[in-house]
Amino acid sequence: MRADARRNLDKIVVAAAEVMAERGVNAPMESVAKRAGVGVGTLYRRFPDRNALIAAVGDHYIHTMARALDEAAESASDAWGAIWDFVLWVAEPGRAALATALAVLPQEAIVERAEFARVRAGWVEQFDGLVRRAQAEGSMRTDVGVEDLIHLLNVFTCHPDQLPEPVAARPAYYLCLMLDGMKASAATPRS
Repeated sequence: MRADARRNLDKIVVAAAEVMAERGVNAPMESVAKRAGVGVGTLYRRFPDRNALIAAVGDHYIHTMARALDEAAESASDAWGAIWDFVLWVAEPGRAALATALAVLPQEAIVERAEFARVRAGWVEQFDGLVRRAQAEGSMRTDVGVEDLIHLLNVFTCHPDQLPEPVAARPAYYLCLMLDGMKASAATPRS
């Protein structure tokens, strides 16, 4: 692929992610083309229908999450700090809005696609490694697993309509409260 064609493709996918975060997955294709700074014809040459564009946005989203987890793991001084940084990154308003928009789609549109599943499995494995490291370092409760964190992120970012309005309006704040409860020092002995 030529460099200019690759740039246009990348611009379209990033623009589509932004527009879908703002207006949902049914946002007009013309809005995506305008945001990307390309003609509608260029958009349709790259993505012949909305489903192809949505699939590309889903792949972009999961690749972005994987890179963010890599960056959090590299820049934090310990595993708990990396978990904290990643959770807050995921909860940023624009990103959470995109997750919400993508969550309304049928599983086969995004989640069951091979590329999405492959990258997701990789970041889940890496996230699990951070959780286990944080537990080994003594900073995270041992009765909490990566699935617990993924479920929380899913509820707070993909399904805010299922949360009370004050919680949905401030997901990062409430996720921080939840993370505080996952610290090893917060663990309550169980009988």
